[in-house]
Amino acid sequence: MKKVLAMILAGGRGERLYPLTRDRAKPAVPFGAIYRIVDFTLSNCLNSGIRRIYALTQYKSISLHRHIQLGWNILSAPLGEFIEAVPAQQRINEHWYQGTADAIFQNIYTLQVERPDLVLILSGDHIYKMDYRKMIAYHLEKEADLTVGALRMDQRLSREFGVVEIDGDWRIIGFQEKPEEPRTIPGDPGGILASMGIYVFNTELLVRRLIEDARSDSNHDFGKDILPMMIGKDQVFAFDFRQGDYGGTGYWRDVGTIDAYYEANMDLISVTPQLSLYDPQWPILTYQPTSPPAKTVWIEEGRVGSALNSIISNGCIISGGNVKRSVLSPKVMVHSFAEVEDSILLEGVDVGRNAKIKRTIIDKEVQIPPGMEIGYHLEEDAKRFTVTNSEIVVVPKGIRL
Repeated sequence: MKKVLAMILAGGRGERLYPLTRDRAKPAVPFGAIYRIVDFTLSNCLNSGIRRIYALTQYKSISLHRHIQLGWNILSAPLGEFIEAVPAQQRINEHWYQGTADAIFQNIYTLQVERPDLVLILSGDHIYKMDYRKMIAYHLEKEADLTVGALRMDQRLSREFGVVEIDGDWRIIGFQEKPEEPRTIPGDPGGILASMGIYVFNTELLVRRLIEDARSDSNHDFGKDILPMMIGKDQVFAFDFRQGDYGGTGYWRDVGTIDAYYEANMDLISVTPQLSLYDPQWPILTYQPTSPPAKTVWIEEGRVGSALNSIISNGCIISGGNVKRSVLSPKVMVHSFAEVEDSILLEGVDVGRNAKIKRTIIDKEVQIPPGMEIGYHLEEDAKRFTVTNSEIVVVPKGIRL
């Protein structure tokens, strides 16, 4: 894997995740109690033996840079290994990144310095476990110029994804951007192949196509511009995600909306989650500051600290409160007689005595006053907080209540 360079697109604004992205880039949004979204892509790289990694950042990147510096400074520089956050630098012109392809083009000098044989281009905002070695081996076997990671989905979801059309050999012969009437998989009329935003390129051809795209009037995007440009001209193949999925469940989530983010977190607390965080053969790594163990407190007079079907992180204290089907990040405090159900509480949230929280995401360092109810009266909640179409309430970071 020394001939492979990974470039992670981690500059996403994440407007549909607002207010969770009010103070941070989308890949830096906390997920699964102790992780950041980007940790899943970075862990996939390391578990796949890829140890030369650039994370290209742009929007509100301080939190993401700090996380990578503190949690991912674990490779050996003398061996040529690195995980490095690269901020947008305007090296080419006065513009910031204009699209996913432009982000790579503006960092083309790194390809000239590193001179890899292959470039693995990844998104930093998806939740999944994948062995990229299998996709790279497939790329070499097919003698491809570009290989695109693709996932079978129901054709009803076509308007949410770029859809690739393949022949019997999995060669890509067409591409549709969020079509209403998609071209389905051969022999599978109910299924489509959705592009996952995962690409393996031969470096020399990648550079050539990026330069051509930069000179054109386009969106400078891999899905909208580079891929359609290469179909019929270069050797372009699709790779079935199921062949590289670690765990065999086919789990992949784009957590680009509040509802999708909430549902993916809730997936983790099911009895047998499709995405396991507990497999020692494929660890999900992250930065974890030192915190004391989690603690529940039982007190007489009916004050019983309990947590059922939930994820409880270090530093949490459930002091006479009750937590059900929820995800608690480090240092969350739930006081006596408080109730937390079907909710996601990020680091440092304090739930006051007799408060009631339901179907709510609470960002960091929020103090919920005693007796307050959130998630029970949505019309009132909508006057102060974000409420989604699925009736998920989002309380912004650090708000005073």
